[in-house]
Amino acid sequence: MERIKEEFDKLLVDVKDQESLKQLKARFLGKKGRVSELFKNLRNIEPQKRKEFGAKINELKEYIEQRLNEKLLEIKQKQKEESLKKETIDITLDGRGINFGGIHPITLTIMEIEEIFSSLGFGVEVGPEIELDLFNFELLNIPKEHPARDMQDTFYINDNVVLRTHTSPTQIRVMKRQQPPVMFISPGRVYRRDSDITHSPMFHQVEGLLVDKNIRFSDLKGVLSGFLRRFFGDVPVRFRPSYFPFTEPSAEVDIGCIICGGKGCRVCSYTGYLEVLGCGMVHPNVLRNGGYDPDIYSGFAFGLGVERFAMLKYGIDNIKLFFENDLRFLEQFSLAKGRLL
Repeated sequence: MERIKEEFDKLLVDVKDQESLKQLKARFLGKKGRVSELFKNLRNIEPQKRKEFGAKINELKEYIEQRLNEKLLEIKQKQKEESLKKETIDITLDGRGINFGGIHPITLTIMEIEEIFSSLGFGVEVGPEIELDLFNFELLNIPKEHPARDMQDTFYINDNVVLRTHTSPTQIRVMKRQQPPVMFISPGRVYRRDSDITHSPMFHQVEGLLVDKNIRFSDLKGVLSGFLRRFFGDVPVRFRPSYFPFTEPSAEVDIGCIICGGKGCRVCSYTGYLEVLGCGMVHPNVLRNGGYDPDIYSGFAFGLGVERFAMLKYGIDNIKLFFENDLRFLEQFSLAKGRLL
């Protein structure tokens, strides 16, 4: 037993890893190990001495187990220390840059539109996206069976409730609770049954309304021309006669094509101009429906599509990119308002 103990101690010194320790344990404590052989040989010992020898063999076994456990802890500690050395952080190295998130181009566009109109004295109002037919159509001079309803291609929840097709219902809601002067824009989501490369069933509009005494079409032209030149730069602006049931007279507003500089291209259908918004003087019926006397008050209203403004400003050719959450697209927009990386 003393020779076995000395042999074990000598071999244990050279053990450096857990696999070698496992082999050493099997050599001494395994079923065919040195200590197991001692237990088997007890039957050859005289009966009166077996108890004494059995106790000494157990002492040897306990000694070997204890030394094996100590060695295992030692090996694990060394492995941990070596791992920590490899994972050491060099605090003298330069820090890693912080990746800032970008603002969605639709949000950037709305923020810029709000900033421009706020500087002109306009407030910001919001209305519900699930709207009564009364506010979405009838009070805006679009009664049932009116042909202009076909232009909207509406999502109906029931006969009297719709997903709003424009932000214009906010006009009536504000007019019914506030006497003139009123001067605000109303950005928000709107819904129409339309979907292609330049249209989406859900998109964003900004509606604008100004009502007071002695408001004229020249005021409308001055406000919108100034707004468009601040948003797009020094571009030509022209007004063309048009029709909207809630304004009279009505107009569509074009800007010189920012893609070709007015020379004519596929985007502007070779006209040199791009349509960007609709506008007009508020129809007397709409003023009456809002509780205003059209003999005393006049006003103008306008509406624009945010996606169209964003596509023109940032050179985006597919409206679906706004809604696909593709990081390769969204990462191009920095926190610097209105600027691409």
